[in-house]
Amino acid sequence: MAIREEVYGYFIPSVTLIGIGAAKEIPAKIITLGGKKPLIVTDKGITAAGITKEITDLLDGAGLKYVIFDETIPNPTDTNVHDGVDVYRANDCDSLITLGGGSSHDCGKGVGLVIANGGNIHDYEGVDQSTKQMPPYVAVNTTAGTASEMTRFCIITDTSRKVKMAIVDWRVTPGVAIDDPLLMMGMPPALTAATGMDALTHAIEAYVSTIATPMTDSAAEKAIELVAKHLRPAVANGQDIDAREGMCYAQYLGGMAFNNASLGHVHAMAHQLGGFYDLPHGECNAILLPHVSKFNLIAKLDRFGKIAQLMGENTEGLSAREAAELALTAIKQLSKDVGIPEGLIALGEKYGKKVDAKDIDVMTENAQKDACGMTNPRTPTDEEVREIYKSAL
Repeated sequence: MAIREEVYGYFIPSVTLIGIGAAKEIPAKIITLGGKKPLIVTDKGITAAGITKEITDLLDGAGLKYVIFDETIPNPTDTNVHDGVDVYRANDCDSLITLGGGSSHDCGKGVGLVIANGGNIHDYEGVDQSTKQMPPYVAVNTTAGTASEMTRFCIITDTSRKVKMAIVDWRVTPGVAIDDPLLMMGMPPALTAATGMDALTHAIEAYVSTIATPMTDSAAEKAIELVAKHLRPAVANGQDIDAREGMCYAQYLGGMAFNNASLGHVHAMAHQLGGFYDLPHGECNAILLPHVSKFNLIAKLDRFGKIAQLMGENTEGLSAREAAELALTAIKQLSKDVGIPEGLIALGEKYGKKVDAKDIDVMTENAQKDACGMTNPRTPTDEEVREIYKSAL
């Protein structure tokens, strides 16, 4: 009997707090980690919404000093990261609090990597390129989608190449992750939809990944089920606390799955759309998901059939192929119900960007180099990637 020499890691924050009022624990957790003067990495939208003040009021109450860096931009760039590094150093900070969605967390992770290891953020592109531990780090989530508050992933745009760098490093995993649905109540419907579809993409790509394990499967299956149950009501009524809390769990479970089973060509291709056109990551994923899933279908018929069931489709009496195709139907219907644009051209128009077919060759070349594609269940040729982009236009 042959012995398979395969060892799988499982990466997750040391402590996770999920539930109503979890944000109140921020001061205690940063102190426990040894932080005395954190840099709060967030964005102007979070500050304008009053969420930054909610957190600083908690820090004030605990007698903690802090510095606010709310210059994070959507799809954070190398320049954005190094601006944060400058603020951290200039103010003698000793720890990090990231507050927001994926952009704030990614920017903060980039800051921490450079602070701890020196050099330039570009030095850490790839897998486990750092050698020193991050500063004490608490990640506070305000959206239900990216799961960046608990992952070892950090996505930063290289402005010179117009490419999103995938940094996958166990050292960027936050020490403490906090998901408080009360901080998500003000998310507008469009952002709720985009981040929710991002969570679904994480779970599905992890579920059909070539390195999925029983542990990642359990997280992915529950995440898919919870997104299918809670995303529509969360979009319909942002004050629905049960739906908000359900999406907290859904996106975190999706993060548990992909943080350990990795992703696939939806993300590999979506990263290029973000790098090229600065389009929102969640909506790019949502549009690409059914197209890439259609390509992947024959590699994982049984798993796509299970996805259909988890999303509420009745597969009784159907062939494996028919059941699998119902997953595509369910994905498309959910995306339509929550208001995701039907194609990339329409998405570009929504944000005043021109998605142009002439850019597909370059995006294809970059997508084929993206680390996320390594675990896709079916290996596409360049021409097949081009065709997927075209089908999604």
